[in-house]
Amino acid sequence: MKTIKTQVGIIGAGPAGLTLAHWLKKHGIEAVIIEHRSREYIQGRVRAGLLEQNTVDILKELGLADRLVKEGQEHHGVYLNFDGKRVRVPFGQLTGGRNITIYGQQEVVKDLTEAWLAKGGQLLFEAPALELEGIETDSPKIHFEHNGEKGIVECDFIAACDGFHGLGRKSMPKDAYKEYSVTYPFSWLGILAHVAPSSEELIYAYHERGFALHSLRSEKVSRLYIQVENDDHVDNWSDEQIWEELSVRLGTEGWKLNSGPIFEKSITPMRSYFIDNMQHGRLFLAGDAAHIVPPTGGKGLNLAVADVKHLVDGFRDFYEKASMQALDNYSTVALKRIWRAQDFSNFMTTLFHKQYEHGSFHYQLQKAKFDYIQLSEAYATTIAENYVGLPFESFEALD
Repeated sequence: MKTIKTQVGIIGAGPAGLTLAHWLKKHGIEAVIIEHRSREYIQGRVRAGLLEQNTVDILKELGLADRLVKEGQEHHGVYLNFDGKRVRVPFGQLTGGRNITIYGQQEVVKDLTEAWLAKGGQLLFEAPALELEGIETDSPKIHFEHNGEKGIVECDFIAACDGFHGLGRKSMPKDAYKEYSVTYPFSWLGILAHVAPSSEELIYAYHERGFALHSLRSEKVSRLYIQVENDDHVDNWSDEQIWEELSVRLGTEGWKLNSGPIFEKSITPMRSYFIDNMQHGRLFLAGDAAHIVPPTGGKGLNLAVADVKHLVDGFRDFYEKASMQALDNYSTVALKRIWRAQDFSNFMTTLFHKQYEHGSFHYQLQKAKFDYIQLSEAYATTIAENYVGLPFESFEALD
């Protein structure tokens, strides 16, 4: 049986696990990563593509942003449509220069993986975690399998960055946390297409036929979504139908949607989920292992990186000062931002998705919110500062 000894055992080589490993290494703390999937899989799966200012700053600080700076697209605002009327919320102007950057999650994973392995970091792919042992002791263990051989990671702490279906949360006692869950009555049909973006910035659109979003991945690849029923299927939508629907829902006077070859279609359910305690003993959860938000606010990857920031603070406190105080407070600190992100994601979701009859009471409330964005700089600023991500120090004053 293979035995690996380290200080922090990390489960999951997504953005959370990889960022954590790099950040710990910067401070002289050892870490080993085990990942259930293959390298090709984690670097190929298309996920989020929106990086908050905090996330970009962290990657720059860690020396991991060379390609991001070269190829990522910084956006200084977002377009919001309602029934064919379009307004722009200028991020930098309203937030003191804070913006977002469009750069695919799979590209972040590629960069972080390559850099970790180049530095001699240990990362085992296709190595599923089988059992967590001794999480209530000061010497927990991760039992795993790799190349048909059983192995153990012996460590001081376990960081479970292994997603919603991972072993981390399943290893927490059921009475150690409370679950919060909301499933929205609609999904997103998303496409990737070989076509230049039709807008230099994202477009969120409410339309009487449903929500639509224009996003992008590069100067030659567009990412677009339309609201569909939860029981819909991609086979129900031809390429021609998708482009026609997007053109109608996103349309404004004088604006034209570019269309091109679609090379990926998928349907994503819209849901919120999280637990109110992200730790037990020497086990700590980060990212999707502890929380999921609907993609409307672009918070998923960014919340994961924020979790990592708080974990790093805790681990540094332990190894540099022999103090558990920051780690003991990890959940309390992280949940402040998670609740804020859940609220903003819910706000953006309910504002732009059709849930009620056009012209109904609830529709008029949606329209009133949209109109208020145009009337109030304070309201527009609220949207902007949440979208680009609040600075970490913003939450320090909260009890």
